Amino acid sequence: MRNFLWFLFISILISLAIGIYFKNSVDVVTGERIIGFTVLTGAFIYLPFFLYHRWKDKRLQDYTLSEENLKKMKKDNY
Repeated sequence: MRNFLWFLFISILISLAIGIYFKNSVDVVTGERIIGFTVLTGAFIYLPFFLYHRWKDKRLQDYTLSEENLKKMKKDNY
């Protein structure tokens, strides 16, 4: 999964650079389409995979503010 994320991230950066090059040199409309597709790919494909990879095997209860966690925080502060 880590290698897939790196490959996807690098390809998104390359695609963004190509879009900026096209926008500045070749054709504005084509460059904007490439940049837009890159942003959509980053938001709807890369981001969910990245978030799944980072949150896998983690307990959500460790990061929520519950009564038990409040008691632990108060105990540690005093």
